[in-house]
Amino acid sequence: MTGAHRASGPVKYLSVSALGFTTAAAIVTSLRGLPMMAKEELTMFFYIGFSTLLFLVPAGLVAAELGSAYGRKAGGLYAWISGAFGKKVGFAIIFLSWIQVIVFYPTGMSFAAAGVAFAFDRPDLAENHIYVGIFAIVAFWLCTAVAFVSNQFATKVTSAGFLLGTALPGIALVAVFIWWISTGHSIGWEHTTDPAVTVAHNGHDSPRYFPYLAGLSGLAFLAGILLNFAGVESQGVHAMELKNPARQYPIAIMIAAVTAFAIFTLGALAVSGILPYEKINLNTGVFDAFTAGFTEMIHNSWPVRILAGLIAYGALAGVLAWILGPSRGVLATAHDGMLPPVLQKVNKRGVQVNILIIQGIIVSLLSSIYLFMDDVSSAFFLISAMAVSLYLIIYMFMYAAAIRLRYTQPDLPRAFKIPGGMVGIWLFAGIGFLAVAFAFVLAFVPPSQLPIGNKATYIGLVLGGAIVFSIIPLIIERVKKPSWVPPDDVKAKALGPSADRSHLTNV
Repeated sequence: MTGAHRASGPVKYLSVSALGFTTAAAIVTSLRGLPMMAKEELTMFFYIGFSTLLFLVPAGLVAAELGSAYGRKAGGLYAWISGAFGKKVGFAIIFLSWIQVIVFYPTGMSFAAAGVAFAFDRPDLAENHIYVGIFAIVAFWLCTAVAFVSNQFATKVTSAGFLLGTALPGIALVAVFIWWISTGHSIGWEHTTDPAVTVAHNGHDSPRYFPYLAGLSGLAFLAGILLNFAGVESQGVHAMELKNPARQYPIAIMIAAVTAFAIFTLGALAVSGILPYEKINLNTGVFDAFTAGFTEMIHNSWPVRILAGLIAYGALAGVLAWILGPSRGVLATAHDGMLPPVLQKVNKRGVQVNILIIQGIIVSLLSSIYLFMDDVSSAFFLISAMAVSLYLIIYMFMYAAAIRLRYTQPDLPRAFKIPGGMVGIWLFAGIGFLAVAFAFVLAFVPPSQLPIGNKATYIGLVLGGAIVFSIIPLIIERVKKPSWVPPDDVKAKALGPSADRSHLTNV
């Protein structure tokens, strides 16, 4: 029972584990990123280590401090950025958060489509653009329908989907790999010859542990791998649904970080160990690894069909987790008068109906590209690169907000505080900011691993997209009207009586 219903009955709070696993589901939206990491063989430890130590840990600590300070304020990231830099900047950042995740939905849905295809023993459908397009559109609207029910119900579906569709198959994959090496099967990374992942030593080929660098283009995909670990902050909007947000939210963040790290590291290692380097397919690598493992183990691949179905469910649960987060933040900006009244509407369960409908229409239009183009990988790679650049801007502002608030609001109650005083906040938030800034530069560097065509065109499209999307919220800010600010009773109905509305002052 949430929102306006809390006053009429007993309050139902989210548990720490539920929010922790929901946040982990937002980070590990599916097992789709494992083949990309596995393709780097043992150099994956460099990328995973960089992403964990210089991104995930700082982001988790910063999100924990900001979440514990603003746990009773609606909007999550919006409240954090607004507290540090004002509502105009907060609106721009939450808008970018919403836009960047929208362009990721179709690619996430395509992985779920591949899982369903393997579940029905029709792997050929995974390459059928008509099937993928229809599946993406229909499945996304089904996820949206689940979100319409209530945030509480959707969170339960997401948590179950993460455990059954991502964590369980991830554990199964690692178990298959343990059996693989214990029975003396050939290990994939021991037989690589590609110089990108292999180095000659004393006349023998050995796996690399550090990337082969011939320029920034060799590190260009670091931004994409780093973004596999993104999302730790996305569920901050639900901190106010915990019984004690200030104390429990940091614990939920740590549960999410540890879970995500374990799944990515062990899962990628399993794929790279079972499959030969040249057979690691970025789209079907997880399913191929299961097929190879079970074929050797039981001389049958029927378990792959079950696991593929679960993985598809996990991918959809990850999409649902993202549907709930950024759009809720957009609702908070709407109730601050940043968006027109039509986007302030919520149903009787407090769900942001019109925002989700608009989101679904945009995703449907993007997904329809599958219906008209046989090969959309290049187009979606460019769109994804634009989204990556926007997301990295968001993280830079989040780190900066944590530092600024220590100066502008030193007495703001923080149940969790990054240790070490000002040195500690500058160390963790500063490291995170520099890592993200470096990845931001790489987002505009054409990758050497992909045939991207004209480099100038690539850079122009990615840079142009980042600029255009960044300008949109500034335009909305210029045209907004005083009449957009809703009455206090409308805000109260949307947020519920337990929420702190001290930030919902007219602008």
